Order: sequence, then structure tokens, then C-alpha cells
Amino acid sequence: MSEPKPRVHGLGGVFFKADDPAALAAWYQRHLGVGVEGWGGAMFPWRRDDTGERAYTVWSPFKAETKYFEPSDKPYMLNFRVDDLDAVLAALREEGCRVLDRREDGEQGRFGYVVDPEGMLVELWQPNPNDPAVVAAE
Repeated sequence: MSEPKPRVHGLGGVFFKADDPAALAAWYQRHLGVGVEGWGGAMFPWRRDDTGERAYTVWSPFKAETKYFEPSDKPYMLNFRVDDLDAVLAALREEGCRVLDRREDGEQGRFGYVVDPEGMLVELWQPNPNDPAVVAAE
């Protein structure tokens, strides 16, 4: 009997509030060698264990006054990679989780949101298989 397929297959990103995101990113670049890109964050490449496909995890400081993490009042947000956003959100709703109606679709893929029991916003990301960042890494 095979094990059930996990809903998430990797950490898509770590996002956090900072008083001066550019200065903080520059510190991480200078002192820790984090490859900060022009948009202010970094991408760490990896391969999926289950499929071997290329993937990446994003690290990005946001302005302290960002509204992006709402309704959470936490200074950080996690993003998890999923293969089927609609199925994961539907299952979470059925289980009584606080799934937000907020959705975003863009060049990097599709995003949905759930709030964990401690009030943290969790972003679920179904990457676009043609995401330029992944294609460029090929």
C-alpha cells in the first residue's frame, strides 16, 4: 500500500517584515553571501525529492508596514509549494480550516491562503511550470 501523497512538497518562501528591507538584504548579501536580486530578495534552488524537478525557495524582506500578510498580525509569512492548489484548499475547507477567499494568479503561478491556528497567514503556491526563474535555471 503506497503512502498518501503529501499536500505540500517544499518550502516556497520565507517572507518577513523589516524596517529597512534594502539595508537588511544588503547586510545578508555582504555578510552571509545571500544572492540578493534586483527585486530585493533571493532564490535558493533545489530539486524535488519525489520528481527530481527543479524548484526554488524565495527569501524576501517586506516593508514593515506591508498589508500583504493580513489578516495576520505576525511579522512573517510562510509559503508552501503545492501541486494542486484547488484540491488542497478544498480539503482544508472541508477540515474546517480558515481558508481565505483571496486568490492570486500570475507569472510565477497560483496562490491561495489559509490562516493557521495561531493567526499566521500561510501562502500556498502552485508554481507555474513555465516560470521564467525555473526555466532560466535549466
